Amino acid sequence: MAKEKAKRRILHTNVIVIGLGRFGSSLARELVRTGHEVLGVDTDEKLVQQMAQELTHTVRADCTDEAVLSELGIQEFDAAVVAIGADIEASILTTSLLLQLGVPNVWAKANSKSHGRILEQLGAHHVVFPEFEMGKRVAHMVSGESLDYVPIDNDFVMIKAIVPESFHNQNLADLKIRTNYEVTVVAVTKGDGKYAPAFPETVLESGDQIVVAGQVEPLNKFCRVI
Repeated sequence: MAKEKAKRRILHTNVIVIGLGRFGSSLARELVRTGHEVLGVDTDEKLVQQMAQELTHTVRADCTDEAVLSELGIQEFDAAVVAIGADIEASILTTSLLLQLGVPNVWAKANSKSHGRILEQLGAHHVVFPEFEMGKRVAHMVSGESLDYVPIDNDFVMIKAIVPESFHNQNLADLKIRTNYEVTVVAVTKGDGKYAPAFPETVLESGDQIVVAGQVEPLNKFCRVI
């Protein structure tokens, strides 16, 4: 999960995404889809052209140059995402410059734990490990422990799981899941794809999908039970 220094929820309108590889381009598309104005930047002209019709603006530029960042009007952006791939030096230098220039929220992609520590030491507001996080998520799905696995913090996750036959036609109060397993069922869907909040009187049926939240170890034990 992203390691965050700024806990206050902030809505960003103008975002610059630096690095338009797989992670950066996917993130930039989603930001545009959700109503944000996005400037996509990369040193690779081919990547810039590929994204030109999908983002608000795109430009080929080297963001390790402070003068270039100033020309891009970096102070006008609400947030910046450093999504640079294999070039760790460029990632570190770009992140450092963005912080020096006063960008209020800087997100930086880390390729390794050591890279992440350096970004944190620089003062990046958020450091993300997309490959590591996706690897953990898929591993839990492949193992059959859950349908989905979403880390919320270092030791707190949410999973999506199928209600077993042993829970059929029982409500949450009777099952005492929180008491017995130290995890919480927060939502339930009956197969129509629409999740509803879970209450003590909510009756589970075999095959229902549930969203369960809790600390990693108790949740892993719960997954093995169901």
